[in-house]
Amino acid sequence: MNPHWTANRTGPRGRGRRAAGTLLLAVGLAGAMLAPGPTWAANPAAPPSLKTIPVPQPPNLSQFVKNHAAAIRLGKALFWDMQVGSDGVQACASCHFHAGADRRFKNVVSPGLLGGDTTFQVVDPNGTLSAAMFPFSQFVDPNDRTTAIIRDWNDVVSSPGVYNTTYVGQPLQGAVEQGIPVPDPTGFSVHGVNVRRVEPRNTPSVINAVFNFANFWDGRANSTFNGENPFGDADPNAGVWVNAGGLVSKVRVRIPLASLASQAVGPPGSDFEMSFAGRTFPEIGKKLLNPRIVPLGKQLVHPRDSVLGSLAKSGIDRRGRVSRGNGLNTMYAAMVEAAFHDQYWNYGGSITLPQGTYTQTEANFALFFGLAIQLYEATLVSDDTPFDRFQEGDASAMSPSAQEGLNIFLGFNDPGGVGGNCIACHSTATFSNASVMHIGETNFGASLPEGLIERMIMGDLGGAWYDSGFYNIGVRPTGEDLGRGGTDPFGNPLSFIDRALLAFNGQSGQLSYDPFATDPPGVLLLPCGANDPFGRVCPSDQRVATRGAFKTPGLRNVELTGPYMHNGGEATLMQVMDFYGRGGNFFEANLAEVDADIQPLFGLNPNPILQPGNLANPNGGAVAEANQKKVIDFMLALTDERVRWEQAPFDHPSLAVPNGARVLRHRASDEMLVLPAVGADGRAAQGLPPLGTFLNLSPYQP
Repeated sequence: MNPHWTANRTGPRGRGRRAAGTLLLAVGLAGAMLAPGPTWAANPAAPPSLKTIPVPQPPNLSQFVKNHAAAIRLGKALFWDMQVGSDGVQACASCHFHAGADRRFKNVVSPGLLGGDTTFQVVDPNGTLSAAMFPFSQFVDPNDRTTAIIRDWNDVVSSPGVYNTTYVGQPLQGAVEQGIPVPDPTGFSVHGVNVRRVEPRNTPSVINAVFNFANFWDGRANSTFNGENPFGDADPNAGVWVNAGGLVSKVRVRIPLASLASQAVGPPGSDFEMSFAGRTFPEIGKKLLNPRIVPLGKQLVHPRDSVLGSLAKSGIDRRGRVSRGNGLNTMYAAMVEAAFHDQYWNYGGSITLPQGTYTQTEANFALFFGLAIQLYEATLVSDDTPFDRFQEGDASAMSPSAQEGLNIFLGFNDPGGVGGNCIACHSTATFSNASVMHIGETNFGASLPEGLIERMIMGDLGGAWYDSGFYNIGVRPTGEDLGRGGTDPFGNPLSFIDRALLAFNGQSGQLSYDPFATDPPGVLLLPCGANDPFGRVCPSDQRVATRGAFKTPGLRNVELTGPYMHNGGEATLMQVMDFYGRGGNFFEANLAEVDADIQPLFGLNPNPILQPGNLANPNGGAVAEANQKKVIDFMLALTDERVRWEQAPFDHPSLAVPNGARVLRHRASDEMLVLPAVGADGRAAQGLPPLGTFLNLSPYQP
């Protein structure tokens, strides 16, 4: 093996191959799983219980937040409040109401916009999905990607946002802002009538997202929050307004480990998600801080809400029924002042910005919004699953089949074996290499620490640098969506390695910052050459493979968060198993960037002969089908019952979400799906059923 390709590798990639000792352990476990009824407690090759992992928190949080509990209350109110949206409908929660994700199936299809396509293939705008439409890439033989492809749709399943509208000004009354409807150039119209726009990537869950080093599928929500937008140090003009002895000035801030805050301030300004085009965050602050706006004023807050119950206007009558009374007994200005240090909101004068004149609280509203929602979402940790209890020593917590599925998940994809090599990308206690825990991981002591940027062999057998935790797995052709290989609004690459190479090649003038200065401390600018204590020589070509790469999603509660992949093109977990079993959809088309581990899986592909390669597969047929079901059994053991039943901390206010529209001659009228307020005791205490799967499909349905 070329040593220049192997930063900390003991094989083609540190993720996919462990040192010999660990390999023997995995093989031993794989052999043990064939014995009937394994009932050991804890699997030493698997990640630990999430209960053992500290929740990441910005080290300088106390510089901004003076009352942690008050900030969580503010964050939960803002996250669920429909009044945040320009239309008085779209809340953050509108896309994250079901196990932190979205399971709607009407008006949830977007064309391949990021590849320049505005034509709809699966259904027309405002159409309704059905199980027969999945998967979006379908082969004659679902276990053989070399067979003819029956359908090849580049549409995306995601969440509906706002109607295409230009922002004019503050509401004349209520929470609906003034705006001018504009014909939609991206195709979201029926007979010339606009319908709600649908985002161009599938909606990920916010549960456990606090552990992600960077958020959004392309990671553009920077780990460092700048107090104003998602892009961290890439924006040289970002900052917050600070009052120092009666003199207010804009100060640049860096808040590490705050990707959730960076993510939170993105959708409220997006004209696809929550905002009329041209609305700014100070304008959002001006609306919500207006005394006419009661927090959650359009929604019922359960009096036993785990965070907001003490502030709820509702109550419980003598018969134990929840009495009506929407909103909270407080105002957003008071909530901000209770949560954040005075110097960020107590300036008595006005601040003039290009968009208008604002109070200091309005001008700093992005800071308050981002950090408060980060602190609320940091409570959404699902660490009480059967897997967690099993890893803590309860041998009965996971079924024998789920235990066998875990060993397949951990095992290597070797001829004659049954391993799925899933742990290669889905490591750590959240089952994602894109987590903060993965940085510095040593593969159970068998390799050098994992870095933010690394080098591995790609599908064309050439070495390339990539961002750890972001992989091209051949879901769709690379050119349809560049993902991590894209750029931010300032023209800078999103990718760590692309940014590092600019500096390494003497082009750092294109960047206003060193992306590896402090996050995390000690990360090298480029892990080779003079910067590398291990003496690895830098490759002459400096090749990167970031195009078409996407963040590895965590697998907790995956039973409830379909459809799957960044395009939402797989409806069930069995369809996901088929995808990996055949080695992806577009491996050959993406050869220069695709992850080399995306290969047909011995033991998880029912075909007796694997293609490409004409490889004999002794574990095909019924054995492979049984193995697929065992892996699904394991993934079902990653569901936290508190999430399924919306018990604290996953309880929430009521919410009305658009679920398609009735299109009349000149307008579209939303059809609303109304979700009841749920208290800390969860859905069962209110006679409500548990959360279900996408389209109510069985996870085992092909």
